[in-house]
Amino acid sequence: MAAQDPYPKLTAAEHAQVAWAVARMAKRCVAGEHADRADLERKVERILDDARKRADKSK
Repeated sequence: MAAQDPYPKLTAAEHAQVAWAVARMAKRCVAGEHADRADLERKVERILDDARKRADKSK
């Protein structure tokens, strides 16, 4: 089985969604180390997984 591309090609909308989620993660980090970022990390992973699936489908 081939290794997954860690950085698949993203659409402009996906770039914006990832940037928004990363900005919110940074804001939560400023709030303190006890702030939970797991939901935002899952959202970014879901966006990347969808981009990988789209890339595999186009091959």
